[in-house]
Amino acid sequence: MKKKNIINLIKYYSEGNDSGFRSEAYEIANDFNKSGDEEIASYIISLLSDANTFIPQMSSDNLMFFKRVQPSIEGFFLPSSIENDLIGVANAIKGKRGVNKFLFEGAPGTGKTEAVRQLSRVLHRDLYAVAFDNIVDSKLGQTTKNIASLFQEIRDFPHPDHIMILFDELDAIALDRVDANDLREMGRATSAILREFDDLNKNVILFATTNLYKNLDKALVRRFDAVINFNRYTQKDLSGIAVQVFDKLSPFYRGIGKNERLFSKIIACMKPIPYPGDLENIIRTSIAFSDPTDPFDYLVRLFHTAAPSLQNESAEGLRKIGFTVREIALLTKSSKSTVAREVKK
Repeated sequence: MKKKNIINLIKYYSEGNDSGFRSEAYEIANDFNKSGDEEIASYIISLLSDANTFIPQMSSDNLMFFKRVQPSIEGFFLPSSIENDLIGVANAIKGKRGVNKFLFEGAPGTGKTEAVRQLSRVLHRDLYAVAFDNIVDSKLGQTTKNIASLFQEIRDFPHPDHIMILFDELDAIALDRVDANDLREMGRATSAILREFDDLNKNVILFATTNLYKNLDKALVRRFDAVINFNRYTQKDLSGIAVQVFDKLSPFYRGIGKNERLFSKIIACMKPIPYPGDLENIIRTSIAFSDPTDPFDYLVRLFHTAAPSLQNESAEGLRKIGFTVREIALLTKSSKSTVAREVKK
């Protein structure tokens, strides 16, 4: 077996390319057989034979209203309350317990879409997201016709029990039908979705996300078997997630000095601590923009972003809110003796 085979196996697995993975595995078995390791070759082939029959994937070229979304293989941080709900969703789908429509609601950056991608990986299902740009049409009645065609594409999937459908930002086409500010065309679109949801094949797993839960049509919300709130992050959760995000990012930047205690103090200065999506962006840019010759410059930049109101605070003021003399010197780029004299005064 060559290095190329190992790299290809990992590549095909991460891409969800079952056909490529199996072909590579058969090639490895053939190499073992040629080198005289017939027992290992037979074992690999038996594993492939015992696995589920390969299900051919739909070609994206044949789809008008969907785009293929790769499952997520990155680390993912959630509070236990949301994590437990997602485990329940996975259990319900695996056990075929009669629920197949799930709505994830919450503010931007709370991890709704990422959670669906993670479930795609865990459940070994292909994920297809609705391409709303191809659905909403300015021509009268065309949006409703496109919705009918969209659900016809769902019905045409050859193996519905091997796919997941994602309506990311469902509010793009499903606002409250009685909203006085809503266009009548979008009201008809929502009515069309209601009818299609009622007729949806139970083997198709459907997820939807929204940042505007209160604006969704109430009848549509009732069509979902479960609504999961992604706003359930405490400040303690977010503080812990910030440390996890830093641990994930820091290995990719050379010369970064770790000071978890000061890092956590700076994060605690954020009132409130933002949700994971924005939090990760703040931490990443603080590291990426930092002076490569100063291992702790990222902490200074993070402090400026996290607590702009403290930028003109005196050393004594910073000391009173919990920063040590050493930490104040680092954040203000002053000597410890200078800071100590200011604090003493």
